[in-house]
Amino acid sequence: MKNYLLSLAALGSFAMAPTASAVDFDVEIANITNGIYYTPFLVTAHPEGTNLFRSGEPASASLQAMAEGGDISGLVADVDALGATTVANPAGGLLAPAAATSFSMNTDGTNNTQLSIVAMLLPTNDGFAGLNAITIPTTPGTYVYNVNAYDAGTEANDEIVNGGGAPGVPGIPAAPGGFAGTGGTGVAGADNNPYVHIHRGSIGDADVNGGKSDLDNTVHRWLNPVVRVTITVN
Repeated sequence: MKNYLLSLAALGSFAMAPTASAVDFDVEIANITNGIYYTPFLVTAHPEGTNLFRSGEPASASLQAMAEGGDISGLVADVDALGATTVANPAGGLLAPAAATSFSMNTDGTNNTQLSIVAMLLPTNDGFAGLNAITIPTTPGTYVYNVNAYDAGTEANDEIVNGGGAPGVPGIPAAPGGFAGTGGTGVAGADNNPYVHIHRGSIGDADVNGGKSDLDNTVHRWLNPVVRVTITVN
């Protein structure tokens, strides 16, 4: 009888537990850099206690593929397995400096209470913008988040534009917008910090036909924050 009553009490507690309610919200992602482009963004509402990345920990294979080559397919599969609500590539391609993309989302009454946003910075070796598991606001209003750039810690920041981009292949895939040079010998060796960490920024140089970097130090240098996210709860 005692066990039966405990079971009924547990059942009653479950029945009275609040259920997740849907949240409708709009998202705007703005590129606030001078000369950086972004590969397709991944925007995902996911359960509490889950993350696309964690500072001070090794990057997952899926995060590495995104940070080194802009491939978000692995991360999409990861969050789909969690039942996340996801918007992939809202800008329909690269997001240029001073450009923005806007879209609407709905958590569909699930427990997807956290919002994460990531995209690779071009031209970098393994830099990415990361809004990491913020709690989605539920009170109507407008909320603004300044987003920093992280280094995945998976590739040396040599700043050589060579069409690389596959995980483990050195080099930068491309430098959209032009201004990149050629013949760079490489700015840096392997990262001292092999874990996800705040990016130290690009160095560049003024030599378009050599030097250490293929990046232009008057165009491709940047400081945090690099993206502004505005959430409007309806």
